[in-house]
Amino acid sequence: MIQVDYIVVGIGLAGISFCEQLRANNKSFVVFDNASQLSSTVAGGLYNPVVLKRFTPVWKCQEQLEQALPMYERLEQELGVKLDYKLPVYRKFASLEEQNDWFTASDKPILSKYLSTKIVKNTNEAVEAPFGFGEVLETGRIDVKTLIEAYKNKLHKNNQLNDTLFDYDELKFENIGIEYRDIKAKHLVFAEGFGIKDNPFFNNLPLNPAKGELLIINAPELKIDYVLKAGAFLIPLGDDDYIVGATYEWKDLTNQPSEVAKEELSAKLQKIINCPFTIVNQVAGVRPTVKDRRPLVGRHSDYRNMYVLNGLGTRGVMIGPYVARQLYHFIENGIPLEDEIDIKRFQ
Repeated sequence: MIQVDYIVVGIGLAGISFCEQLRANNKSFVVFDNASQLSSTVAGGLYNPVVLKRFTPVWKCQEQLEQALPMYERLEQELGVKLDYKLPVYRKFASLEEQNDWFTASDKPILSKYLSTKIVKNTNEAVEAPFGFGEVLETGRIDVKTLIEAYKNKLHKNNQLNDTLFDYDELKFENIGIEYRDIKAKHLVFAEGFGIKDNPFFNNLPLNPAKGELLIINAPELKIDYVLKAGAFLIPLGDDDYIVGATYEWKDLTNQPSEVAKEELSAKLQKIINCPFTIVNQVAGVRPTVKDRRPLVGRHSDYRNMYVLNGLGTRGVMIGPYVARQLYHFIENGIPLEDEIDIKRFQ
């Protein structure tokens, strides 16, 4: 019988963030992940502290960035891969009124450090932007796919990863912990994303899953070195490749790319740029979103050693490390979770 402090189920952004808390505190753990959930691997990976539709701050944006960026920097060193690409985000203005709204927002103390007060003029003939752009500061892209692949490889080498389907029926609950097959653990954390729908212990939580699709395009004449937000978003990947995203679909909850999404994103793209492009790939995944746009974090009401870390939604690269730290200190040190993220709000 193997004895560990934790079993973690799921190794997307939520699972990795929690495992990093365990590693930082010298806790032993094993991970189960069968690669069935793709929302993290197909994520655009942007970190951006501003909601650009309304020019408002992202919830807890400063606290999130303070937790997230050092974690990714540390993982770059330990995994030997490039993860954090510092890129400005340019928000295209549709009118003079939007420019004025931007300046009004940039005067607010919480936004002043993130919104540049200088309007960026458009000098790129391939981009339609007669009113220019507003620049968001302290932004970038995390290469989530590379992160997950490298992290799983590390877990494999350390004999900490089991890539079989987790069978809930094989769980046994003891007075001081949990047994699963040949493993005894003090605690069990589910970080399964949309996979929670099949979890008999937490499938009553109000997850509001949204399928998202991205295109990868090649556009040799585009030549932008910033993230462009203009209805859709464009993220440069290098070698004239760009991510274009993203769609929201609440009925078709498969991981299969759709023709409808391809047409929707292509149409949006054609309103933003006026140069030729070729679609080289299309990917899809289901985001674990929640109606109140806050994560699902907490302890099971009956099983005291069982926890959930889910509902990161569209901003997982920022919010994952922040809520993982809260869950860790809740479990180990009894520090209460913030009411806004605690699953008690739905119980």
